[in-house]
Amino acid sequence: MELLKASDLVKGYGNTNAVNGINFHIEEGRCVSLLGPNGAGKTTTLKMLSGLLEPTSGSIDFKGEKAKDLRPFIGYLPQYPAFYNWMSGKEFLVFAGQLAKLNRKEAEKRSEELLERMGLANAKKRKIRGYSGGMKQRLGLAQALIHRPELLILDEPVSALDPLGRREVLDMMREIKKETTILFSTHVLHDAEEISDSILIMHAGEIAISGSLRSVMEEYRQPILQIEFEAPAADWLKSIASYSFVSEVNIQGNKTSIVLKDMVNGKQTLLKDIVERKLPVRKFEISQTTLEDLFMRVVKS
Repeated sequence: MELLKASDLVKGYGNTNAVNGINFHIEEGRCVSLLGPNGAGKTTTLKMLSGLLEPTSGSIDFKGEKAKDLRPFIGYLPQYPAFYNWMSGKEFLVFAGQLAKLNRKEAEKRSEELLERMGLANAKKRKIRGYSGGMKQRLGLAQALIHRPELLILDEPVSALDPLGRREVLDMMREIKKETTILFSTHVLHDAEEISDSILIMHAGEIAISGSLRSVMEEYRQPILQIEFEAPAADWLKSIASYSFVSEVNIQGNKTSIVLKDMVNGKQTLLKDIVERKLPVRKFEISQTTLEDLFMRVVKS
């Protein structure tokens, strides 16, 4: 079922459009990652969907109806959540629950549930100023979930965290997506591949690519030869660009990735070349383009 649909969504600032007429939809029960470089329009898009910014034009439908106020149905966690540091974790959640129109009893009960779920039960009476970055992000997730939203919107939920905090939040998201639709922005492409069902890639205020992660990767996937030489082989690598089966050659020191149109012919010909030229090879392996490769292609276009 279609949960949310954005149609011709535009947000302009003066003569510049931060978001330029984008169209996409989110299916219920999916985890969707919104990808793009800094300045692509990701945060602006999320703020329009969450009701924090008024679109210049276009529309947002929720479950097939024009959305007037999505706040009762959406939980939102900004990239840099703000807290009242003099409050305890539980006090903050109860306060957030009452703001979301839960009565005191409901807010207390829901806060206890979420503190336990987020691994913060033992710290519920501690002042938020004493929380680590990962703890604050998990508290922010709890705040966004306090009113049981149908869509959870997260803006760069792990960008400011150390590896341990990042893993904690990703594990939480993996659990949450079993019961709530998630839309999150990130520039950590590995995270998107790890937990997303669908992706939206933005560039210069527009949607460049969208679809299920599997279908997008199948459509754009290309075979790659990863070669590492013991000594630079720049001259030979430049010469192979003229082969009809070579799509792209990327060189980084003694390492190179060669995107091929024809893996069988390409592998045989290039391996023969290497042997005949007696080029010293440390590694020669076959792989496929990744989400990062696709992302870089979009950004450079």
